Amino acid sequence: MLTQRELFFSHVAQTSVEPLALEIVEASGINLIDIHGKKYVDLISGISVSNIGHRHPKVVEAIRLQTDKYLHLMVYGEYIQSPQVNLAKKITSLLPDHLSNVFFVNSGSEANDGAIKLARKFTGRSQIISCNNAYHGSTFGALSAMGSEEYKRWFAPLLPDFHSINFGNIDDLQFISSKTAAILIEPVQAEAGVYTANSEYWKALQTRCKETGTLIIADEVQTGFGRTGKMFGFEYAQFLPDIITLAKGMGGGMPIGAFISSKEIMMSFTDQPVLGHITTFGGHPVSAAASLACIEVIVNDDLISTVARKSEIISNFFIEIPLVRAVRAAGLLVAIEFDSFETNKKIIDACIKNGVITDWFLFCSKSMRIAPPLNIPEDDLLKALQTIKISIDSIK
Repeated sequence: MLTQRELFFSHVAQTSVEPLALEIVEASGINLIDIHGKKYVDLISGISVSNIGHRHPKVVEAIRLQTDKYLHLMVYGEYIQSPQVNLAKKITSLLPDHLSNVFFVNSGSEANDGAIKLARKFTGRSQIISCNNAYHGSTFGALSAMGSEEYKRWFAPLLPDFHSINFGNIDDLQFISSKTAAILIEPVQAEAGVYTANSEYWKALQTRCKETGTLIIADEVQTGFGRTGKMFGFEYAQFLPDIITLAKGMGGGMPIGAFISSKEIMMSFTDQPVLGHITTFGGHPVSAAASLACIEVIVNDDLISTVARKSEIISNFFIEIPLVRAVRAAGLLVAIEFDSFETNKKIIDACIKNGVITDWFLFCSKSMRIAPPLNIPEDDLLKALQTIKISIDSIK
């Protein structure tokens, strides 16, 4: 009989020639446990997904209660389903008044695709501007907005009228014009290696978009739900978007995403044509119930108030290590930069061997990603950081 590992390599589509191939059989809190009983501290939260840790009891209970009622009923938007309604009410209560209407989808890529469609439909314009080194997902709409020509060229031709500018560069805002439907932008550039922009940039962006009638879409897929030390990344960056997109940390480990705008803008999907945007499984009741439980844990346990302190612990720990070239942090989204990808990869591999899971960034491979669950205890965080230091020392 073939092993799970053999079946994995035979029948599960691979995304790289050398996948990590850890065979995890259990996960709880900040830990993963493999088939051999080895325990790992998850310092990347499944790539900013498990913001309240793995299998949080309140999320698991919400899932159980919902499965006792119903699963899928009908394509999105036709039936009144209390998990969707309650979740939409909760999310919009945490947002500025104009962000009052939620369209639930299954993932971040779908959220960004939906937001792009919405901006084009509402404005009647086609041009979409995004930023160099931005990652917005892998579907064709999201991929077209990706800020890496090297990555995109293998899938060309992509959707027309997408253009890139430099993140944080005020001079580049001149490329936003009366032809631009929207700028799709991350409050913090995540896959670029955790880069932020100053308040002057965000003010200039809002001014330019107001002058040209351009919508601002904030990609909050990684920055949403407390990751930056604010509930949403646009609060961290201090600007007001017209549309936001969400996923990852939204679901407590379940697949769900959303794009959110005003009622006026969202109504664009209701006619010419009717059913302008539809989804079969978006806002699945089990995922919606899990998401509501996840958000309530973040709010009720005041997890966001602990983020700045833990971010400071991480930054202070690494800044004194000679091999570290730079530390960039936006709350608990942290990049630890080394001299090269080769050095970073050796350290990451050593960390995994020593029981700590880290990763690199898609467009900044020489930087290590640290993005632990928001509720990681400080003692456990410090132990994991010491393990990383031991791993760094081991490759010198």
